[in-house]
Amino acid sequence: MNVMKRNPILIISGLIVLMIIACSSDTDSETFEDETFGEDDYGDVSLSAAFAEFDSNETTIYLDGSNVVIETTGFPNHETVYWGEASDMYLEEPEVELTPSIIPNFDGSATLVVSANPELASSSTSTSLGAIGIAVSGAAIFNDQEGNGPLSAAAASLDWTGGHIGPSVYHYHLEPKAWSDDDDSLIGILADGFFIYGRKCNSTGDYPTDLDASGGHVGITQHSSEPVYHYHIENELYLNQYYVIFPGDYQGTPNSIN
Repeated sequence: MNVMKRNPILIISGLIVLMIIACSSDTDSETFEDETFGEDDYGDVSLSAAFAEFDSNETTIYLDGSNVVIETTGFPNHETVYWGEASDMYLEEPEVELTPSIIPNFDGSATLVVSANPELASSSTSTSLGAIGIAVSGAAIFNDQEGNGPLSAAAASLDWTGGHIGPSVYHYHLEPKAWSDDDDSLIGILADGFFIYGRKCNSTGDYPTDLDASGGHVGITQHSSEPVYHYHIENELYLNQYYVIFPGDYQGTPNSIN
């Protein structure tokens, strides 16, 4: 078990920066969750314990007023054929031979700014092409479309963990088996500020039955002591073999990922 250390805080140009130390999912998250930063300037605002799950080598996360800033390199923290050579972590060999790309030559860096306390919007918002969220691995999350067509057209190009590269960044469309496979693991955060988890609920150990049209509901997670709205990868098969991370609409107000 990795025991999470108290995270050091740096104050730079009036911003309070949290230096996140990577930890496993069984980390004592209460220390992180209960930490409050700069009450004189920001009031009672704190970072969710869920942010301790994000890879500290690929992401920098800090409070800026009542917002959370997530900065990422965009590079995945796991092996993939798209890193330059076939991974020995494949669950099974891909059906077609993939041509290795050169991710290090791409600039996948991006920044997402969301509310530290996101709220549901009065109406949902459709996702668009491009990044719709940032995964705990540091790479981008995309929706269920590929270009202007269905994801099925690009299914053969997806690696062992449901990701590929294009148009210029490595990103996931499917349940990322590098760290989540039919479980309750944190997948990442979407552009509206709500977290998305695997197909199961941490509080029940089973698949949720009360999800809305976007795969979200209000409940307790491994990172919250009070019920909060969050998404799940819906337990519905796509093409009889895949689980798409997020085929629905945002239920909050999304910000751009630049």
